[in-house]
Amino acid sequence: MPAPEVVRAIVAAALAEDRALEDVTTLATVDANLRGTARFLAKQDGVLAGMGVALETFRQIDSSIALATLVQEGEAFPRGTVLAEVSGPVRAILQGERVALNFLQRLSATATLTRAFVAAIAGTRAVILDTRKTTPGLRDLEKYAVRCGGGTNHRRDLAVMAMIKDNHREALAREGRSLADGVATIRKRTAGIPVEVEIDSLDQLDAALAADPEWILLDNMATADMAEAVRRTGGRAKLEASGGVNLDTVRAIAGTGVDAISVGALTHSARALDISLDLEF
Repeated sequence: MPAPEVVRAIVAAALAEDRALEDVTTLATVDANLRGTARFLAKQDGVLAGMGVALETFRQIDSSIALATLVQEGEAFPRGTVLAEVSGPVRAILQGERVALNFLQRLSATATLTRAFVAAIAGTRAVILDTRKTTPGLRDLEKYAVRCGGGTNHRRDLAVMAMIKDNHREALAREGRSLADGVATIRKRTAGIPVEVEIDSLDQLDAALAADPEWILLDNMATADMAEAVRRTGGRAKLEASGGVNLDTVRAIAGTGVDAISVGALTHSARALDISLDLEF
């Protein structure tokens, strides 16, 4: 899980957005002393991520809320599984229901999709990476969900790793500077961080290798070209494949011998998992 203070802040913002403590329906129809139990029920197969965030949601409304987790984070489950039970004041359960489900459905969706990509390349040398294509404000949670699904986190932000992409290459060229100069300047300004250079054709590979980065990103290249890039690189840099990767193509990409495959869809296109919260007395 991300740091507790990060989770607390994200949950607080979500509850404020929903005006959970001002729930006009629940406050008018549910007695303050009524207690009950609600079950999180999976209505489709999936991989769990985010139950701790759901618990934090309820606890920020009422600290007496108790949650019994029946499926562990990162664990796969079939449709019909009761994932957890939350017990306490019914008002608090209903006030936090939608926010808790929003977190749980979306994070579990990312974990589930990640697990599918990881399974698709099983037995190859490649790992599945996420990207920075995350929901604003939810990056730490979404990258956590990727880990729950068996994926690997790429750079979290713009300061932990340098990546010279196509627009940076254009800017360097306009100033008459080479990729090697760009990499050297990065290392001079910020020693100790890894550097990645993006290329989109084999014609750019030699210049990228001459710049001596730790990583080279092969963007939207044909699998045959990726395989040739692996051969020509010969281990002098790690190779990442990216661009238009899906479950139908990822196995062939992994088969080229690249070290990693980044998939933006893990966080920008995972469909919310169907999970309900059913109240019992």
